[in-house]
Amino acid sequence: MPTPKLAVIGLDCADPVLVFDKWLDELPNIKSIVERGTWGPLESTIPAITVPAWMCMMTSQDPGQLGFYGFRNRRDHSYDGLFFANSQAVRVDAAWDVLGRAGKQVIVVGVPPSYPPKPVNGHLISCFLTPDADSEFTYPASLKSEIIKEFGEYIIDVGDFRTDDKEYLLEQVWKMTANRFDVVRWLATNKPWDFLMFVEMGPDRLHHGMWKYFDPTHPNYEEDPRYKDKLKEYYVYLDGKVGEFIAVLPDDAHVMIVSDHGIKSMVGGICFNDWLIKEGYLALKEPPLERTKFKYDLVDWEKTTAWGDGGYYGRCFLNVAGREPQGTIPAGDYEKVRTELKEKLEAITDEQGVNIGTRAFRPEELYRAVGNVAPDLIVYFGDLDWRSIGSVGNAAVHVHENDTGPDDANHAQHGICAYAGPGVASGRRDDLKIYDVAPTVIKAFGLEPPKNTIGKIIG
Repeated sequence: MPTPKLAVIGLDCADPVLVFDKWLDELPNIKSIVERGTWGPLESTIPAITVPAWMCMMTSQDPGQLGFYGFRNRRDHSYDGLFFANSQAVRVDAAWDVLGRAGKQVIVVGVPPSYPPKPVNGHLISCFLTPDADSEFTYPASLKSEIIKEFGEYIIDVGDFRTDDKEYLLEQVWKMTANRFDVVRWLATNKPWDFLMFVEMGPDRLHHGMWKYFDPTHPNYEEDPRYKDKLKEYYVYLDGKVGEFIAVLPDDAHVMIVSDHGIKSMVGGICFNDWLIKEGYLALKEPPLERTKFKYDLVDWEKTTAWGDGGYYGRCFLNVAGREPQGTIPAGDYEKVRTELKEKLEAITDEQGVNIGTRAFRPEELYRAVGNVAPDLIVYFGDLDWRSIGSVGNAAVHVHENDTGPDDANHAQHGICAYAGPGVASGRRDDLKIYDVAPTVIKAFGLEPPKNTIGKIIG
């Protein structure tokens, strides 16, 4: 029997260790979904980052099939041609598009990337990529004025979550979460819907900003009584908001709680481009006298084999003759050089000479297709214990601070999933994948998922 309503609560970066292992007894509303339904860690995409993970979740397509591998992507094989993945980069149906065509009313709030807003059979509020509250961020456009009239504002994201002002961060995250849940609860009670999904960014913002106060194993751990319990307090607060939302749903509604990835301590950063310089793969016109943002015009391309990009994971690009404008690697040597780089990257050690466990992936071995211009290697430094530092001129290859602002944590490969409702099986599952969510949502309404979906049905 198809479900009359299905709500998906997205908690960006919510971690299975925190939710299922540490604090479940203090999260009664989430616990009620766990006890009644199918639950377990949810394996994310590679790379395990917000963009593209949420859209992979809701299209059941991998990053290669979608053709974007992060927020920043190469537009072509020039050195400086970039595009930023927004809703226009998504050229396949999300689950709500399939449902909308079948006549189901949908509400979609904050699911990345959904700016600029696209038409849906219902109502949509775009995601944290929205430039500011003056932008048109709703479909239909009239929804924006309704929200402003009802709530005074809609908080798109925390303005600067990489900040040393932790009081500001805490205040803004609590305020954003309250605003988001108020708006979604209002939509659920005032607009028609069969399917509703929203994503709350608060967990991600607090994890990155507060992790060193929470995790005693963090290399920069600070024992500060003001902040040591704030993550737990936030999860309890978040659970209360989840409960308030569930309370306005019909008793027979299906409810799914998901996250796009988890979280872990950031041990440090590997200065990717400085490492490539040291290993002889990257040449600059002049060595910088201090830490400098990597820019393409700094590079002596005729002497360069490879360059890298920073972020929670690393992207390695090869300078191939006939492909890049000033390519140096003969096309016939491409795989030889890529394999050499992969082996050297995976041999990187920490300052004490201990291998950190880096994994370097060839895109064509990860994805069913490789659309647009993928990195030549996707690099998990220390298997995500270390981030990729893109700047050049750092004092050492290993650093223990982030070059884009204070950040204590990196992403972990598994998020969460808990799914309950009439007819849904109960019990823990350890084989759940992010690609399983969209076909499960579509099947819940008695519809067949598109043939190109790559996930399986949960529950």
